[in-house]
Amino acid sequence: MLKNLTSIKNSELKNTAFTHRSYLNENPQKGLSSNERLEFLGDSILSFVVSDYLYKNFTHLPEGDLTNLRALLVQAKTLGTISSDLGFGAHLRMSKGEADGGGRKNNTILANTYEAVIGALFLDQGLAEVSKFIQKTLLIKIPQILEKDSFKDDKSLLQELVQEKRLPAPIYKILKSEGPDHAKIFTVGVYIDDKLSAQGSGRSKNEAEKQAAQKALAVFKK
Repeated sequence: MLKNLTSIKNSELKNTAFTHRSYLNENPQKGLSSNERLEFLGDSILSFVVSDYLYKNFTHLPEGDLTNLRALLVQAKTLGTISSDLGFGAHLRMSKGEADGGGRKNNTILANTYEAVIGALFLDQGLAEVSKFIQKTLLIKIPQILEKDSFKDDKSLLQELVQEKRLPAPIYKILKSEGPDHAKIFTVGVYIDDKLSAQGSGRSKNEAEKQAAQKALAVFKK
């Protein structure tokens, strides 16, 4: 599975993609590199490929939903699971201490490895092959995410619920802000049909709005 999906021809790139930084401590050979730079490159490429795919294939979704869906797809939890399923952990070069401590099953390390593989594959064979790899391993999971509607945030869900009830769209108003500029706490109210439905608070207006929407959803679903 690993060979078929990654097909990285350059052995140096492939070895680097599967080299955790802890390995360098026990093997300080000249010229040896960890996969961190490839991970940096792969992260940007992954975001682009996923964004491009979602934009072209989900024309009915607004920007907010596209952003949330992308965030779910590229989060460490998702990437780590995929990396584990592909058997990447067994191929990682890492220190004995890291391996003994469960490094081959560490979700963050596995997610980083997935991104490093993308970076290596891009340098080795270009964007077309990278897109195929991401399609086979990650984008096929979109249907199950859509089925659960888990990509939608509380504000989007509240808006849909209100529309179903043929009520005006929710309006968010700042009720108060407290504390110094560097540590303000905002309190926001969400109004539906000119009535205060719920309040939320947070360190940003957006955070407070999300909490208010979450509370309003609980009220409307009763």
